[in-house]
Amino acid sequence: MFWSEFLATNPRCRWVGMLILPWKRHQFFCGALAFAVTSLFGCALSRGNAKFPPPPPPHQSLPDVRVTAKSEGGVTHFYVENDELCEITMTFGLNVSNLEGSVRFPYTATFPAQGTTEAFTLTPTVTNGEWEYSYTNYFKLGSNCAKHDDSFVYQLPYATGHNFKVTQGYNGSFSHKGANQYAIDWQMPEGTPVYAARGGVVVKIKDDSSTGGSSMKFDPYNNYVLIRHDDGTLGHYCHLQKGGVCVRPGDRVLLGQRIARSGNTGFSSGPHLHFSVFKTKDGRERMSIPVKFRTSDGSADTLVEGRRYKSPEIELANGVAMRAEKRRAVVTQ
Repeated sequence: MFWSEFLATNPRCRWVGMLILPWKRHQFFCGALAFAVTSLFGCALSRGNAKFPPPPPPHQSLPDVRVTAKSEGGVTHFYVENDELCEITMTFGLNVSNLEGSVRFPYTATFPAQGTTEAFTLTPTVTNGEWEYSYTNYFKLGSNCAKHDDSFVYQLPYATGHNFKVTQGYNGSFSHKGANQYAIDWQMPEGTPVYAARGGVVVKIKDDSSTGGSSMKFDPYNNYVLIRHDDGTLGHYCHLQKGGVCVRPGDRVLLGQRIARSGNTGFSSGPHLHFSVFKTKDGRERMSIPVKFRTSDGSADTLVEGRRYKSPEIELANGVAMRAEKRRAVVTQ
């Protein structure tokens, strides 16, 4: 999977001074929104002068994450406002003169969804002395504190009784490397119903594209669904059909619930479904997680490239997990 496949987690820009430059990644998931190099110059006893970067071009969506600074009693407080539907992990880099931070830089932290959190403070080291700072920050959707529940067995993301071939598995030579090391691709006809391999909350979707092709120029046209699991990891379903997503951000979905239809959008050489589970490492990187799937013989398997797998009956194969998902859904309503 490549960066646009996570336009959910990463429509990624870098602000440099007063210029906006694209932050290129060879691989990724539709990345994290990254922004801001902001400079403040002044005196510890004065307000200082803030320089803010200009707004992004009209074709770019505004990020749902903002960094603000507020000075109180000579101390500058930095806040992260996260309006996304899941945590974000942010990394700050700082250059300072006559200032001391409350944390060590570069500084990486996870900030909760739908709220504003103080990130750190800067305090002058010499009273009444002039000070200045500049900073950069990058973020990705997800938590670097997430700990995957390795006891969970995932459902194959297609209808009971159907079977599809794995065309690229873990460590696949075509594109399953680096952040996508533990992704799975199933060859399947366009329009095939896609079901949640695990329950959770929908945090991002995209299904407005009908374009796909076998070169990187098609990468921004990938359609996807991104679901946050209860352990903080994220499940990513990619290359979906235009108009095929049947869930919306904020929806709570159950294991085995229909969420979309497969397609051939984005950087895709043929109709298939791409799925991965990942957690965030820092504001620049994520890491995929190896998971096991329940197969028709009832075993929990690591899927092998080139083999076909039949989806078992959910209630029989994963009844305990299904009931647990339903209980969690009731609690969150």
